[in-house]
Parts: sequence; C-alpha cells; structure tokens
Amino acid sequence: MAPEPSSSNSRSAQRTYPDAAAAARASGEGRTLAASMPRLILEARRVAATVIHGLHGRRRAGPGENFWQYRRFVSGEPASRVDWRRSARDDHLYVREQEWEAAHTVWIWPDRSPSMYFASLLVRDSKLYRTLVIALALAEVLVEGGERVGIPGLMRPTGSRNVIERIAQAIVVDRDARTSLPPNFAPSPLAEVVLLSDLWSDIAEVRQTIAQLSGRGTHGHVVQIVDPAEETFPYWGRIEFVEPEDGRRITAGRAENWRADYVAEIARHRAAIRSETDRLGWSFSIHRTDRPASELLLALHVRIGAGAVNENMQARAPSAAKVPA
Repeated sequence: MAPEPSSSNSRSAQRTYPDAAAAARASGEGRTLAASMPRLILEARRVAATVIHGLHGRRRAGPGENFWQYRRFVSGEPASRVDWRRSARDDHLYVREQEWEAAHTVWIWPDRSPSMYFASLLVRDSKLYRTLVIALALAEVLVEGGERVGIPGLMRPTGSRNVIERIAQAIVVDRDARTSLPPNFAPSPLAEVVLLSDLWSDIAEVRQTIAQLSGRGTHGHVVQIVDPAEETFPYWGRIEFVEPEDGRRITAGRAENWRADYVAEIARHRAAIRSETDRLGWSFSIHRTDRPASELLLALHVRIGAGAVNENMQARAPSAAKVPA
C-alpha cells in the first residue's frame, strides 16, 4: 500500500500492493477462504477464551423477570414499588429491582475487500485473516455476555451460542461484491457499531459512512487494521505498486524517496478520521497485524461495555446505593 505523493488528485491513501505477485496471491487467498475457515474459527475461539475467562457480564437494572438487587426507596417513587417483606426486616423501605433483559445489539463490520488480503514479509497473517479472527472472537465474547450480534447486509442480530459458526457460514456463502465500508443501514439508537477495516477508502467516503451510521445517535468504534509495512513503508529502489481494487499500477523509481510524503499523507488521513469520530463521540484506534489479536479484542470489549453501561445510566433515574439481599 502506498499513495502517489506526486499526484495532486490521488486519493488520501491508495490501497496498493508492492508487486503484481501479491495481488495474484490476494485473488488466490479469496478462493481458499472457505478451506481456511476451520483454522480461523479455532484461532477466534482461542482469542475469545482469553477474554471470556474473566467475563462477568454486564448486568444492569431495568425491565425483566430476574431479581437483581434491593435498593433504598427514594422519596417520590410510587409506594407500589416498595417490597414490604424485605422492608419489614429493618427500619428502611426497599425496592426490588429486576435485571435488564433488553439485549444490547452490536453490529460488526469486517472489511473483506481485496486490499485486506495483503500480508507483508513482516507478519504471518493477512489483514483479512486478522480482521475475521477479531470479528468472530468479539461476537463470541459479546454473546457470552448476553448481547446480540449482527453483520450488516450479511446476518441479522442473534444471541445464538453458535454465533461463530453462523457468521463463518454467512461469510463463506456470500457472493456479493465485497466493499471496504458497510452498506447503508440504520442501526437503532441503543445499538453499537464496530467497524474493522484498513480504511484506505477516500476520506469523504469514510466520513459519510460514519456520519450515516451515527445518524440516530448510535455509538460506534472504528478500528484501522494495518500491516506494519503500511506504517513504515520499508521499500527501496524501483518498485511497481498495484491497486487491488481496480488493478491500477504505480511505479516508483526510487521508492525510498517517497517515504516522507507517504508518512505525512497517512498522518493526514488518520487525523481526518479521528476528527470525525471525535465529533460524533465514537472511538478510533489502530491495530497492527504484528500485535496480538487478544490485545485489540480486550480493548474493544472494554469500550463496548462502557458504552452499554453509560447508555443504561442515562436512561435510568438516579437511585440510591445497592443494598445486599
């Protein structure tokens, strides 16, 4: 991947491979995705286990049938809410709260476009492999925590325990064009969106997508999945770069002379994305494929958990401290 620094009308960050062989490898990798899916699922379960091991769920008060906690009665509440049996045990009035059972929906978008097949000599896995591992592992963790997970344009939200297999099957049989950014859809205001992509699309497209997804107050998390070579541009001499989306080619006579312009262009592209996510209250992070997948999974789980708790706190009236049953 390398932008063309000498062209004034080039995109902010072109998705290119350093040679035609890499582009051909991407095409072949697409045909073998189904064959590699069993290994990918095992890896996703292994990564998910690192988070699920310490998972306690995200229980919160709200409408439901299961008892959660007693709390002190607050002046102004209807007297019908008082639990008189519990209150008879001491000199205070208590209210019996139920556990919230309205499942939180998280939409996960794994970018499966041609640029995601890139893997430099610095890493073992392609960006696509890492993205799918994270998507499947995150779905497993969220469902284990009582949430529902959906894939825009591919799978409706579900809380099924076999969510990994369902997502994997949907991906394998999908024959639609694989776009970098998710299709136009309207998630509910209380849903969250996780966008996993290399984000080398035109910045105007990225901004438009994020703005559209957040249009109803939906909260989200944008993660740029990159190969370490895309960060450092470790190329020297004469190299031909191939744009995997449309086959365009760019030849660098002395690739090392492009490095400074390349790094500056990447910084500007990311600054524009961060500006948009900050404006909308979304999170933005960068994940390199030479870092552990569990690192990103844990960070996403924490952010999604915080978002769910904040939404619930905003929806509830202030209440007194929790009282043991």
